[in-house]
Amino acid sequence: MKILTIYYSYDGNSALIAELLKMSANADTFRLEVENEKRHKGFLKYLFGGLQAVGRKKPALKPFTVNLDEYELIIIGGPVWAGSPAPALASFLTKYPLKSRKTALFFCCASGDAGKALEQMRALLRGNMVTGEKVFQNPLNSGKNATAEKVGAWVKELLK
Repeated sequence: MKILTIYYSYDGNSALIAELLKMSANADTFRLEVENEKRHKGFLKYLFGGLQAVGRKKPALKPFTVNLDEYELIIIGGPVWAGSPAPALASFLTKYPLKSRKTALFFCCASGDAGKALEQMRALLRGNMVTGEKVFQNPLNSGKNATAEKVGAWVKELLK
């Protein structure tokens, strides 16, 4: 099965999951990049990201050349911001809506509860078959080996 992981990563948590999916599932990876992205740290990062997410902003993305039709499974993931998917994910799915595709979702968050983010992504993916969902709590802080085990177990579920 040919697999593509499309992800957005701000602090590196989602990039780690994408890297582990590449190794565990032999997945190709594509990182979404926001044009003119403002990088903040500390409290400003949460304030800025939260305001974007709550305001349902859809930032412009840098162009890319991935042919989505080449893939049998598309895994989409990123961070949860203020209970919502990071705005880059909504930008991508609004500009490039997937139809009748086999998809899976992952989120990275501090609490381990993606809550409404999964619901919002399912709504953006209406008309597609979402075959799996996984939430990773602070993957960078959990240790690469422990996170790799979780990703490997999830890949086995996805490929059944």
